[in-house]
Amino acid sequence: MLGVMLALFLAALDQTIVATALPRIVQEFHGLEHLSWVVASYLLASTVVVPIYGKLSDLYGRKPFILAAIVIFIVGSVLSGLSRSMLQLVFFRAIQGLGAGAIFANAFAVVGDLYAPAERGRWQGLLGGVFGLSSIVGPTLGGWLTDTASWRWNFFINIPVGMVAFAAVGSLLPHIEPERKGRKIDYGGALLLTLALVSLLLALIWGGTQYPWGSPIILGLFAVALVGILVFILVERRVEEPILPLSLFSNRIFAVSMVALFLVGIGMFGSIVFIPLYAQLVLGVNATHSGTILTPLTLAFVTASVISGQLTSRTGRYKGVAVVGLALASVALFWMSRMSAATSSWSLVLRMIATGLGIGATLPVFTLAVQNAFEHEMLGVATASSQLFRSIGATVGTAVLGSVLNARLGHELGSFGRNPWLRVVSEAVPSARLERADANSVQAILTQPGRGMIEARLAQLPPAIRTPAHDAFLSYLGRAREAFAASITETFLIAAVLMGAAFVVSLFLREIPLRKTHAERQGESAAAELGVERGVFPAGDEPGVL
Repeated sequence: MLGVMLALFLAALDQTIVATALPRIVQEFHGLEHLSWVVASYLLASTVVVPIYGKLSDLYGRKPFILAAIVIFIVGSVLSGLSRSMLQLVFFRAIQGLGAGAIFANAFAVVGDLYAPAERGRWQGLLGGVFGLSSIVGPTLGGWLTDTASWRWNFFINIPVGMVAFAAVGSLLPHIEPERKGRKIDYGGALLLTLALVSLLLALIWGGTQYPWGSPIILGLFAVALVGILVFILVERRVEEPILPLSLFSNRIFAVSMVALFLVGIGMFGSIVFIPLYAQLVLGVNATHSGTILTPLTLAFVTASVISGQLTSRTGRYKGVAVVGLALASVALFWMSRMSAATSSWSLVLRMIATGLGIGATLPVFTLAVQNAFEHEMLGVATASSQLFRSIGATVGTAVLGSVLNARLGHELGSFGRNPWLRVVSEAVPSARLERADANSVQAILTQPGRGMIEARLAQLPPAIRTPAHDAFLSYLGRAREAFAASITETFLIAAVLMGAAFVVSLFLREIPLRKTHAERQGESAAAELGVERGVFPAGDEPGVL
């Protein structure tokens, strides 16, 4: 488990470690137009392969794929560190993502191989804690490595840790090889699912940033994703061994968990992305500490994840933890939406702790519930589906709430930006783009060096123009800070509503007592919940739950 946790830590770490190194990478390669792809290529590759790896691990066992994933990840890290252009870095980051996707798909499923459901809670909680811990270490470690060594060490650091993880998994993890007789690989389904997911994620990543939401490219990508999903469903109904069995969704525990994880993904990632922006641009937190702004939330997330895992293992119950966690997260995010430009830093910290406790207690529970609802031969694909729906929710949340943020900013600052003296500022500093009120332009104006550059240019204007233009610019800064506060808190309110919807969905989660051994079948556990003993009913007359 230590080896598996190290591998998961690396894969999760590389989602965030590169963020603080991006300015230095752009400066060296002059590839600003490809900046978003350094992150997007990793996200795309690691997301689309999760269900495929999950199904393959059910056929061939988890160990070969974890070992192969670590090797692919290390190779991608070495190549990324040796990149000589932005395009090379984007391509090599995708290779990293292919390895990370296999780790995400199998790390949580390994717990199901090694432990009975009643023991899995504590390990799922620890894995959830490791996943959360990486978001603390990632930006801070990335910034430190970039400043003290080179941005390339953001990737080279993976090599020694990856080798330790490979050695631990290779020498200690048992190889549990499933029965493969008569089982086939669904290549067509894998291809269709990949096409649909890539199109959907590209549309969400590009929409509202690279291209308008109503542009032919974005609408075309959504159309391809929709057609791909429909054809995928038709194909999966006919093949013997579907890559993502549609029968999974007929299980109420699985269906409820997937909807809840999707909504939690939207609310969690779509709101947490904006907390550092709020701290820097509204509260004035020093940007040099941006990597540690989320530390209170993440520490609370890790703590709650570990404790909830222990609780479910000791009590054998999981529904109560999920319901209470989602209720707390909903209230905490609503509390977030009540913030303003006058909110103190300590008040933000308390809100983040409450949010982290709620979400951290919830996420491991749904993975555990899904694993407990199926027999061992479905473990990989069921667990991978949990990761997939959460990842898609995170992408949807970031894209949609980002668009909401920009729309509200435009509404708040639209008329204010037409001040004639602000036009003088825009003419003196064309890069300021005061008339374009989106999150990126406002962020550049409110922080250094953007604000300092504008004030330096204004100081060079003739006195008759300089004073009124500077006064108008200062008024714009105050108005922009208030507008940003109102816009970000609106995203928190939407996230609270979505988290509340996940809370309502969780009320329909059916609870089956966690099995004490692998030998105990899922039906026996359900029968125990109803007080039914084997042999009470004549053959063929057992209740449907059996």
